[in-house]
Amino acid sequence: GHVQLPAPQNVTLLSQDFDMILTWTPGEGSPPDVTYTVRYESQERMDKWIKVPHCKNIHRTFCNLTCVLPKFVKVRARVKAVSGRFTSPWVESHFKQYYLDVELAPPVLNVNVKENLIHVNASFPLATCVEHLSWMYDLNLWEAGSEHKKQYEGMFRKKTVTIDTTALRGNYCLSARSSFQSIDFKHSEFSQPVCVLLNHKG
Repeated sequence: GHVQLPAPQNVTLLSQDFDMILTWTPGEGSPPDVTYTVRYESQERMDKWIKVPHCKNIHRTFCNLTCVLPKFVKVRARVKAVSGRFTSPWVESHFKQYYLDVELAPPVLNVNVKENLIHVNASFPLATCVEHLSWMYDLNLWEAGSEHKKQYEGMFRKKTVTIDTTALRGNYCLSARSSFQSIDFKHSEFSQPVCVLLNHKG
C-alpha cells in the first residue's frame, strides 16, 4: 500500500519581533529523520507556490520568511514532511500581510550622558529587507518614582534625541517603544527602563 508520512501540525504564519516566520510541529509518529520543505503563495498570483531555497529539506520546525515574502500583499505558506521516499500532504497557513500584521519588538536604547545633555538613540533588531520602512520610536523620560513622564513621540528610527539635563537632578529613567504607521498606528511594548544619575555632585 501507499504509505504517507504524518502531516505537520499547527502550521502558523506568525509575525514576531519585526519578522514573519512559519512555524509547525511534527505530525504524531513522525520518524526521527524527517525533514520539511516550505513554499509560499501571494494573493497576487494564486496557485503559484514559490519555493523557498533556505527552507528545503530542513530539520528545524520553523522557516523565517521575512525577506522572501512581498511586503504589501497577503501571503500564506505551506509545509510538508519528507522522509526517504515518503512525503506527507502539504499543510497551509492562514493568509497574513507583513505591513498590516507585523508585531513590533521594543527597541534597544543606547543612552550617552555628557555634561548637561543626554543623547539617546534606539536600535531595532530589523532584517535588512525591512529597514527602509518608516519605523519610528516614542521615548519617555521620568524621574524615578514619579508618575509624570515627558514624552518624545514619533522620532525616526535613526534619529538621536538630545535632552538638556541642566535643570534635572537625581535618578532619571528612559524607556522607548517601536511604532509603525500602517493603516493605524502599531506599537510595541515599552522597553525595560534605563536609569541614569544626573548632575550628581560628588
